[in-house]
Amino acid sequence: MEQLSNLKSEISKVIIGKEEEIDLLAIALLFNGHILLESVPGTGKTQLAKSFSSCINGEFSRIQFTPDVLPSDVTGIQFFNPKSQEFELRPGPIVANIVLADEINRATPRTQSSLLEVMEERQVTIDGISVKVQEPFMVIATQNPVDSQQGTFQLPAAQMDRFLFKIEMSYPSIEEEKIILRNGRLGSAGAELEAILSHDEIMQMKKEVQQIKINDAVEEYIVEVIRKTRQHPDIDLGASPRAALALMKAAQGTAYLQNRTFVIPEDVKRMVPHVLGHRLILSTEASLTKTMTNVLEDVLESVPVPVETGSI
Repeated sequence: MEQLSNLKSEISKVIIGKEEEIDLLAIALLFNGHILLESVPGTGKTQLAKSFSSCINGEFSRIQFTPDVLPSDVTGIQFFNPKSQEFELRPGPIVANIVLADEINRATPRTQSSLLEVMEERQVTIDGISVKVQEPFMVIATQNPVDSQQGTFQLPAAQMDRFLFKIEMSYPSIEEEKIILRNGRLGSAGAELEAILSHDEIMQMKKEVQQIKINDAVEEYIVEVIRKTRQHPDIDLGASPRAALALMKAAQGTAYLQNRTFVIPEDVKRMVPHVLGHRLILSTEASLTKTMTNVLEDVLESVPVPVETGSI
């Protein structure tokens, strides 16, 4: 836990007021999860991703998505080397530890789909040859809100379901913005960050978080929340079994960050908006009068919260 605390402190040198977002990034790292960061331009999405990568001592790559980016630009190619007279494999930028998929919704659906295999199976197929990516592996995708930008393509449901969390980054508070201005004036906004976590430390924490206990009552609570999303009249597409697993892992990660050995219902409730909000599709009628936050609050209110949770 000390390592994660140090990680937050190091990132906070350049990222001001984003403690919850850093917590979610840490949880995703522990479970090989992927993150979708969404907000208007200029709120620090790319800087957060780069800072996080700098602190975990891994190989970082960045893909700047535009409409003309091809799937092979992401996954890699086999090219003919005239000197050796042989085809050689050249993996694309997706083969790294932390991959920043910048403005992912500017790529065409065909290019977006090139990420599906590697995000789920931790391997990429290049002209029939499978290449495994090394742990830790994590895609941090950024996007601007679809409604406010021309030339964007909405991510399909199958792609959204592969993101453990969707984080909507808000504008900083008045005090936070003053600190940002002060850091920029003094030149500390571009400070070099140290690598806090080694590969071995990350692998050890992954083993520890798997041991966080979930008793039957909390497990049943997770299942009921998931099932309610499938039955809710305002939801056309409910949560998948993959979403149920994601919610369980996110709750375990929350307990781990709080130095507990067991999950409580509050861990589940805290993670529901981040885990389920981007996976569900509201009905046409509901989308005109309600937000996803409203509907998820209604779902949580309709499921009784277990009282006796215990630690086993």
